[in-house]
Amino acid sequence: MKNNDLISKRRRSLLGALGAGAATLAAPALVRAQTAATYPNKPVRIIIGYGAGGTGDVTMRLLAQKLTERMGQQFIIDNRPGAGGVVASQVVATSPADGYTLLFVATGNFTMTPGLFKSLPFDPVKDFEMIGLSGNFGFALIVNDKSKIASVQDFVAKAKAAPGKLNVATVAAGTAQYLAAEYFKSVAGINFTTVPFKTSGDVVAAVRAGDVDLGFETLAPILSFLPSGQLKALAVTDPVRFPTLPKVPTVKESGVPGYAVYAWNGLGAPAKTPRDIIDKLNAEIKASVASPDLQKKMLDMGIVPKSTTPEEMSALLKHDIALWTGVIEKAKIEKQ
Repeated sequence: MKNNDLISKRRRSLLGALGAGAATLAAPALVRAQTAATYPNKPVRIIIGYGAGGTGDVTMRLLAQKLTERMGQQFIIDNRPGAGGVVASQVVATSPADGYTLLFVATGNFTMTPGLFKSLPFDPVKDFEMIGLSGNFGFALIVNDKSKIASVQDFVAKAKAAPGKLNVATVAAGTAQYLAAEYFKSVAGINFTTVPFKTSGDVVAAVRAGDVDLGFETLAPILSFLPSGQLKALAVTDPVRFPTLPKVPTVKESGVPGYAVYAWNGLGAPAKTPRDIIDKLNAEIKASVASPDLQKKMLDMGIVPKSTTPEEMSALLKHDIALWTGVIEKAKIEKQ
């Protein structure tokens, strides 16, 4: 009997140990489930590396308002301009990976900076988790109402006939517009003089006045000039036509088949942010972007509402870093 009692006791101890081990293994899963269920339980900051009023800033404010309504906590915009978005990116990279500090991730501050700077205090791929896109926007090739350039093919032909003679306006060197124009040179096999201006308003003014032959600009600052004919959009750089400008062809349709570029905006978080929080935010971004009122506001600003999975955004990030680094090197833009 004593031996049987000893065996029974050992068996109970073993079963207890196994049960405790199973409970220990289940604990992280329980914590993760509780994290997803209760997140967010306090305000969330979205750090933007640019000043207020720009396309990215306005887009994020619209999205933040939607997320606030849907998730029951404030999503607060925190503008931290400086060094092309590097300052803001560093702030988020070193923040707790708990989902309460997010980053406005865009083509300019994430895919172009690796090629524009000698070194960065963060790695865009390793130090962040991508959450998802909120929208993308291409550029338009614009001329004024008196221009003798009637199409993209016409522009390419004139540039080939007089290499380096045509002047093309963009915003400052290193911006998405500037690099889109430089990339156009490479794909179309032409050369022209890229003339950088301080602001989009300056680009529009230069094109309207005839001070330059053509401009590369986002849609937002030019849309109001198109109906009156003061400006003409020869083409858009997106892979497909812009929804509210169905008569304006793409560059690909206009005789430069290898050219299609666009910029994009979205959200990222510090590396090692729990996946369940990433997934929850991704689902809420998708639902927000799908709302008719937000879609209309974005389209009116020249932005195509678009959502992705975290994996799709990560793949796009890696692709575009390689693309723009190559463009920057070919354009011989000096690294900062």
